[in-house]
Amino acid sequence: MARGKNNKETGLKDIAKSAGVSTMTASRALRGIEGVSEKKRKEIQSVARKLGYRPNSNARSLATTQSDLIGISIPTLFNNVFSEIIDGMRQTFQQAGYASVIDTTEYDPKAELAWVERMLSWRPAGLILTGTTHSSELQEALKGTKVPIIEIWDTTNTPIDTCVGIDHFSAGQRAADHALSLGYKSPAFVGVPEGRDPRADARLSGIQSRFALSQPGQSVHIARIMDRNNFVVGHSGTLDLFEQANPDIIFYLNDHVAFGGMTACAKLSKSVPDNVGIFGFNSLDLAHVLEPSLTTIRTPRRMMGLTAARNLLARIHGAKTERVTVLPVELVEGQTTRLQQS
Repeated sequence: MARGKNNKETGLKDIAKSAGVSTMTASRALRGIEGVSEKKRKEIQSVARKLGYRPNSNARSLATTQSDLIGISIPTLFNNVFSEIIDGMRQTFQQAGYASVIDTTEYDPKAELAWVERMLSWRPAGLILTGTTHSSELQEALKGTKVPIIEIWDTTNTPIDTCVGIDHFSAGQRAADHALSLGYKSPAFVGVPEGRDPRADARLSGIQSRFALSQPGQSVHIARIMDRNNFVVGHSGTLDLFEQANPDIIFYLNDHVAFGGMTACAKLSKSVPDNVGIFGFNSLDLAHVLEPSLTTIRTPRRMMGLTAARNLLARIHGAKTERVTVLPVELVEGQTTRLQQS
């Protein structure tokens, strides 16, 4: 809390009075809990800033036997997809008086487990984990903790607690459907070793399912490269791919990998899209600046972060939320694919 001119602490009652709302509404708005319109929430937050209000984290901890920390686990900082998701979260948590503790696991289940165990020792208010595939040891560690947990970026019918993400299998099917509608017949995929990114594996399965249905017996040629740099994965994987096959369209793990693939196509004198089509995933800003612009799938990254943060805050304060929230993706047709001549 802050002190005013008369050395009086500014509390929720002061904010509620100034904003013309009830104390409960002021509390819900500042903690990010649903039930308050976005317009009214911003008005109340503005009043709180003008009055210099600061939540009393010590009082909260004593009253709830939990800290004001929220742990956020992501695989890597090399992919700005996760930074966009986090941006939506951190602002929401900060406005509600919580501090974010962010850690990267580099897709290592042991690193994720070690981080979760460390966070639990700090009595976190909540945890956010990336993906829905976790080690049995981690799931065992979370049993009985009563800590609200949200898994992001992926969805499952059996989340640890709740999840907010997209359906990666369906996203892969949507990409394949578009390619098939353009007349592509010889698909390929470039990514990382199987199991390292389960979400990419799900998208590949979606692609394979559609081509198998449309063209029975048609396999998807696959090149997998192990490297932390996505550009290297795309470049090296594409070079390897053309040594074993001659695809007319290549689906990439994500836009960054596709950018690397485009440099390899240029090196091989493979014109895009005349000789080969390129399909990314995520729809990063750079995908629409480069020439040719990238055909890709747009993911709702910031909305995912905001939705996850608001749901977690609601769970922290005892409110019910949807157990599984599936957000929509969008096809973005760029210049790296085109209608094929029959």
